[in-house]
Amino acid sequence: MYDVVVIGAGVTGCAVARELSAYQLKTMVLEREEDVCCGTSKANSAIVHAGFDAAPGSWKARMNVEGNRKIRQLSKELDFPYKQNGSLVLCFEEQDLPNLYELKERGEKNGVEGLEIITGQRIWEMEPNLSKEVKAMLYAPTGGIVCPFKMTIALAENANVNGVEFAFDTCVENIEKTEKGYGITTNNGRYETRCIVNAAGVYADVFNNMVSERKLSITPRRGEYRLMDKKAGGFVEHTVFQLPTAMGKGVLITPTVHGNLLAGPTAEDIEDKEGVQTTAFGLDKLSSQAKKSAEEVPLFLTITSFAGLRATERGGDFVLGEAEDAKGFFNAAGIESPGLSSAPAIGLYLAHAIAEKLHAEKKENFISTRKDIPCIAESSPEELRRLIAENPAYGNVICRCETVTEGEIVNAIHRPLGARSLDGIKRRTRAGMGRCQSGFCAPKTMEILERELRKSPLEITKAGGSSRLLAGLDKGEEDL
Repeated sequence: MYDVVVIGAGVTGCAVARELSAYQLKTMVLEREEDVCCGTSKANSAIVHAGFDAAPGSWKARMNVEGNRKIRQLSKELDFPYKQNGSLVLCFEEQDLPNLYELKERGEKNGVEGLEIITGQRIWEMEPNLSKEVKAMLYAPTGGIVCPFKMTIALAENANVNGVEFAFDTCVENIEKTEKGYGITTNNGRYETRCIVNAAGVYADVFNNMVSERKLSITPRRGEYRLMDKKAGGFVEHTVFQLPTAMGKGVLITPTVHGNLLAGPTAEDIEDKEGVQTTAFGLDKLSSQAKKSAEEVPLFLTITSFAGLRATERGGDFVLGEAEDAKGFFNAAGIESPGLSSAPAIGLYLAHAIAEKLHAEKKENFISTRKDIPCIAESSPEELRRLIAENPAYGNVICRCETVTEGEIVNAIHRPLGARSLDGIKRRTRAGMGRCQSGFCAPKTMEILERELRKSPLEITKAGGSSRLLAGLDKGEEDL
């Protein structure tokens, strides 16, 4: 019997798990994929929103502003990349200026600090590459950028070190109320728990509707992106938005914390909860919209494109807290943008509510900090010499595009909740995220996975499940 079972190991589920790990509770996280950060959390804009967009008084507004403030300190405690680069919202038409001022007023009601309307030549002093059609822009200095992979992994590792269990490749099939709480049937057996946290992304409505008469309805909203080479990384300094519409905050252009340039997302409501394929139509639309903000945006330097799904609940807001007619069942549903920014605040809110319900006490030995894998690409010469002296594998470069070494890959495999696939290595070390998109480093990374996990080459996958990279051998394994 568990005290709490969290369904979903995305950024929201892992944030809840990390906060729960500070209490004397027996907690389990169930994840249908082979690793954390395999759904929406790995395919988004990587933006820490300032909090000016959501309606005052909404869950989105409250969690966004609180989450924005919390991420700054959390990035230091858990050692993941974050930068407060500020954000801009562009207005192209004189008649839309009232909407821009309304956005500023809304942000001020939400508690966003430092908002300012910028006009005239100062626009291009701040961002020389912006369109000359820009009439004014809203500047939010508290906006930021983050690495969503490393943030989610950091939360999960810290939760695990503090006693939270994780079960991967475990798909929830049914939930039923029991005398002591809930029974959860999965493809890997049954779990009994006093409380559930439903952080299942686009599937959160399915699990809520198994136990509650207050039915939720989540529509997957597909967003397509273009990621550009690091040569384009300095094109803009701030995150550049356009005035939002009913479909979201529109196509943005932003630097990433790793030095690339990102453009996207589009917004298309679809029925398929697995519909993460990109489309020619979507990418063309993205390109034309991005050029509205900056005509010379270097889309020709695109190294990859991808799509993610936002969990859009028909009520238009996050659904948070205990279901009225299903005591002990806590929702974190409809977590679309600004979900990444809000995750730390959602984790704190739900963990506190659950701890109060279960009369749980705080741990005296809670470990609040965590250290990331050393990054050779960003190490000083002194640090590099020290690492190589301790372990020569840190001097053996495997991924040339991102300067990732064997030492970093081995570290990624053997740390808490270590990598088990090429994508797991990629999210933890960036091996394969560069210009060649793993064209050169994948075979060597596979060999390291085989060696460290003591697996056959035929067992190594791109992303778990059936995504095996080799179909067979042209000679016996003893010859390898």
